[in-house]
Amino acid sequence: MRISVLPADDHAIVREGLKGVLGVEPDIQIVGEAAHGLEAVELAADLHPDVILMDVSLPLLTGVEATSAIHAAHPDIRIIGLSMFDDRVHAQEMRDAGAVEYVTRSAPSSELLAAIRRAGAAAARD
Repeated sequence: MRISVLPADDHAIVREGLKGVLGVEPDIQIVGEAAHGLEAVELAADLHPDVILMDVSLPLLTGVEATSAIHAAHPDIRIIGLSMFDDRVHAQEMRDAGAVEYVTRSAPSSELLAAIRRAGAAAARD
């Protein structure tokens, strides 16, 4: 089973980096990318990925707002908060909005991959 992933980040270089890291994993498939929160909500409905990597700080809708909207409409989509902020406040805001995990950008890629695989496995069980 391949885990379908949608990165949502307003920085193109971050999205490109995520595609580079995730694109070589045989069990992970990038199905699209969002540059702002509203686009993440729209693509979640259109593409219905297993996992969304959601930046906390997005334009139009914040990552927290987009996570809340997606989680309400599609509770089976697993959302992983991804941020440069390494603090409990942002992590808790994302979890309260419906994110299943929170990974900082300073974390090693192995931590992000493990979070994606856990979320993908949970999505497959539903």
